[in-house]
Amino acid sequence: MTKADIVDVISSSTGISKVETEAVVKGFMETVIDAMKKGDTIELRGFGSFKVVKRAKRVARNPKTNQEVLVPEQFVPVLKVSREFKAAVQQSLTS
Repeated sequence: MTKADIVDVISSSTGISKVETEAVVKGFMETVIDAMKKGDTIELRGFGSFKVVKRAKRVARNPKTNQEVLVPEQFVPVLKVSREFKAAVQQSLTS
């Protein structure tokens, strides 16, 4: 599902115009990105938590040359989904 698909679904289910819906979706995405750039955590009850985690440096291997490569520590965005989210997906896919 693409951002355009999400806009279509929300627009048709709420009666809000596609232009307004697209502005809201874009605003939500920008807000999440801006908060995570500051290291903030975003908690959406029943959905999940967006947060930034620090990955430690590690040694990896180049599969073509088999040479070891040092991967430096880095900060990565993570979405941890809620129990409700997991249960809904599990129930839907196993039914």
